[in-house]
Amino acid sequence: MASGFFALLDDIAVLMDDIAVMSKVAAKKTAGILGDDLAVNAEKASGFISSRELPVLWAITKGSFLNKVIILPIAFLLSAFLPLAVIIILVLGGLYLAYEGAEKIYEYFFPHEHAKSDVSLEPLTEEQILAFEKEKIKSAIVTDFILSVEIIIIALGTVVGKPISSQIIVVTIIAIIATVGVYGIVALIVRMDEAGLKLISMSTKERSFSKTIGNILVQALPKVIKSLSVIGTIALLLVAGGIFVHEIDFLHGVLPQLPPIVTEFIVGLAIGLLVLGIVNLVKKIIGKK
Repeated sequence: MASGFFALLDDIAVLMDDIAVMSKVAAKKTAGILGDDLAVNAEKASGFISSRELPVLWAITKGSFLNKVIILPIAFLLSAFLPLAVIIILVLGGLYLAYEGAEKIYEYFFPHEHAKSDVSLEPLTEEQILAFEKEKIKSAIVTDFILSVEIIIIALGTVVGKPISSQIIVVTIIAIIATVGVYGIVALIVRMDEAGLKLISMSTKERSFSKTIGNILVQALPKVIKSLSVIGTIALLLVAGGIFVHEIDFLHGVLPQLPPIVTEFIVGLAIGLLVLGIVNLVKKIIGKK
């Protein structure tokens, strides 16, 4: 009986070792998309007043966890019984990401007229602030859902052929890391200025190490947020382009003379602009009717 118990412990140790190795491989495979996820969500979680940053970020984080709870069982079932559906979902998600990235670029060069004329110097009302927060939270959760699908599917691809229990454990670990890690770093970014002000207040000297670091953090935050907006847009197009290039047969090997990252950006932008044009055309037709 004792030998059977120790054999069971040995089997568990081997299983955990296998899971650790598989999780490491899956983490490496998803590292790129996690970086894109970070850039996109940091940009989405910025732009709120200081007292509302953490509540808004927590709302997005809860939405992200809910996304994973929805996606994980569906991904396991589709992977087992209907793998073609996984590819279709990935491509549809890529179309949305490409559209969102292309729209941001289009808005930068051709801003809406009302965006120029509706600028008001009056402070926003509480209702307007809550409406703005709700819209950004909704947008962030939708984008997170699509990126989460990509992360989970990539992680799932690294454990294909393994026992279903190992697949569930490994992919769930990656999903948790994707949420806790990404939004933990996002929280640190959006609170840089608060940390800087805290360091400044810690010293009464005109020149001190804490004040120097504090001033750097305070001055760096607007630049970081602005750069993340650009990086997030590029990330959307890269993720979308990567989906198209890898999942659509006739796009395999397109522009072979260019580095893969450049090819993915061009493909993502081209398809994003195409989808944007179709969406705008449909809006005009509906508007006329």
